[in-house]
Amino acid sequence: MPGPKLASLAWRNLWRNRRRTLITLVSIAFGTFLAVIFTGIGDATYATMIDHTARLGGGHVVIQHREYADLPSAKKSVALTDALQARATSDPDVVIAVPRVAAAAMLATSADSTGMMIVGIDPRVETDKTLGLLDAIAEGEMFKSPDDPGIILGATLAEQLGVKLGRKVVYTLTNKHGDIASGLARVSGIVKTGSPSIDGGVCFLPIDRLREALSYEPGEITQLAVFVDGHRKAPALAARLAEALPADAVALTWDQASPELAGFIAMKTGSALIMEVIITVLISAGIFNTLFVSVMERLREFGVMIAIGFSSRQIFALIMWESLWVSLTGLVAAALMTAGPYYYLATAGIDYSAMVPPGSEIAGVALEPILRVAIYPPHLLGIAAAVVLATLASGLYPAWKAGSIEPVETIRLV
Repeated sequence: MPGPKLASLAWRNLWRNRRRTLITLVSIAFGTFLAVIFTGIGDATYATMIDHTARLGGGHVVIQHREYADLPSAKKSVALTDALQARATSDPDVVIAVPRVAAAAMLATSADSTGMMIVGIDPRVETDKTLGLLDAIAEGEMFKSPDDPGIILGATLAEQLGVKLGRKVVYTLTNKHGDIASGLARVSGIVKTGSPSIDGGVCFLPIDRLREALSYEPGEITQLAVFVDGHRKAPALAARLAEALPADAVALTWDQASPELAGFIAMKTGSALIMEVIITVLISAGIFNTLFVSVMERLREFGVMIAIGFSSRQIFALIMWESLWVSLTGLVAAALMTAGPYYYLATAGIDYSAMVPPGSEIAGVALEPILRVAIYPPHLLGIAAAVVLATLASGLYPAWKAGSIEPVETIRLV
């Protein structure tokens, strides 16, 4: 019997016991629904965390001194040449590349003093896509030029120092020559990002002001923050940029620059994968049971089919076709079951802020109060492929059992 006719016969066989088939389809659909929703939540959450880290840190790819990550120091700078800037911005995957200067410093007022990280930024090139604090300014405004006398403080830091808008603060740091340098700045803005580590431990200064304090040359920077449209493009971009860098510079991806966040995501992804494997095994066991019982109930039928000319290979193919139909129909049912909830979670999301204490963060990233889904397309294809392969694997033994029977014995059994 040709393949198309076997497929048609398998489809009809599938509905001879509608109740059993429907139960199997519901189990496949529900398992797939869980896998898609939980994977989508993870993909959306991790993408948001990575984006926040990039916007509050050095971008999706950060170009810096090769030894800077081991022990940050003002001495470990890189020269932002026109060639390097052009190479970074000309790459088709790059959205924007912005210079940054960073240094550990002491910030003091008449009321108190504390240590923190000062980040020098150029307000002319920064946007809300490159700097998360721009949409988190609670009071005041961003300074206007790279040599502006203003400074941006986190809300927690401002409260600790007892300063308000317009008040002056003194910053003290060690320049690249090892000398102590200090400067005076006026508070022009206060930000509230929701991240305790940012609001209480980082302040932002015009880049030229910080360059001057560190004794940097005009084109000297600590980091070049490179942003891409989608963090998964970062590894390939870093490899391309590395080819054009001087020997003392390196291009790091977001996970290399933020190992704590990368470790957290890897741990959660691994846990989710284990749960999905367990769910797949349980569903596969149910499918195997359904197919095996179906085969055992039809032994006499298979014996007759072999007696009238069907080959064992055709019987095997028939059962495998039934397995394939079960998987494909189950995926259709899963799509119908998942579409509504997925659309709601992708557009509106679920507000769970009441369950998250204020200031909660993971690896320095504030937790989002809205739960959303946004599954990565290859992950969706992987789930669909896993369902099909698991169903086909569940049908192998029943198909072999059906194809290896002896017609005389099976016909006599009933």
